[in-house]
Amino acid sequence: MDGLLLDTEDIYTLCNNVILRECNRPDLPWNIKAQLQGRPGPEAAEIFHAWAQLPIPRAEYIRKNTELQRKHFPSAQPLPGVPELLQTLSESGVHLALATSSHTANFKLKTLHLGSLFHLFPEDRKVLGDDPRIPPGKGKPAPDIYMLALETINRGLRMDGKKEIKREECLVFEDSVPGVEAGRRAGMRVVWCPHPLLLKEYRGREKEVLAGLANGGGNDQVKEVMEEAAVGGEGKGRGWPGARDDGWAELIPCLEDFQFSRYGICK
Repeated sequence: MDGLLLDTEDIYTLCNNVILRECNRPDLPWNIKAQLQGRPGPEAAEIFHAWAQLPIPRAEYIRKNTELQRKHFPSAQPLPGVPELLQTLSESGVHLALATSSHTANFKLKTLHLGSLFHLFPEDRKVLGDDPRIPPGKGKPAPDIYMLALETINRGLRMDGKKEIKREECLVFEDSVPGVEAGRRAGMRVVWCPHPLLLKEYRGREKEVLAGLANGGGNDQVKEVMEEAAVGGEGKGRGWPGARDDGWAELIPCLEDFQFSRYGICK
């Protein structure tokens, strides 16, 4: 949601930079911000503080940051192409679900003034970052949030006696690198629509990102992926990321550029 549907990634940067400047620290660079995007709040906070080395207690940082977010999040606006995308998908009969790392309090701050947009997502198909059904430590880049989002759709289909949707029939829209990996590890197709400065940061590595291979999780993450694959069996969507040029992901600079016909969707 953040940086994909709404301009809130820039608001996050603004809030952090206000505090960094007060503490005589440099502005948040994109090579660090790229590691924060899409991740659950607690994990992103650890990465941020390890880099920032702020001279104030973490509790004071949280207080200042919360005040700034409460001030600025209610002014969040949809990014270009978002209203048309969601409206077209909804009117075309596509089953929509929202999967965001934002926790409930921040989600409300960002979206309450945008009810006409977010009502397109049924309430029982909104999966937030503090959803208790997501196990601890299983936020993005783990695939759990997307698998849960799919289950919210399939639960309703089962109740209506309709055929369930398979993971390989799903299309994930993402702006973050960990989010792309999460979608690929869920065995779903992915459209990556990054912030222009994030795309600049990964210039020359776009194919790695689209394959879900650019997150740099290290040996522990490799071990986790292999364990998931061993439990789930072989094939796409069993915890493995993808491969370069496998056709399961694409990069678009703006959601206005999304080609509905490519996915069999009639406008």
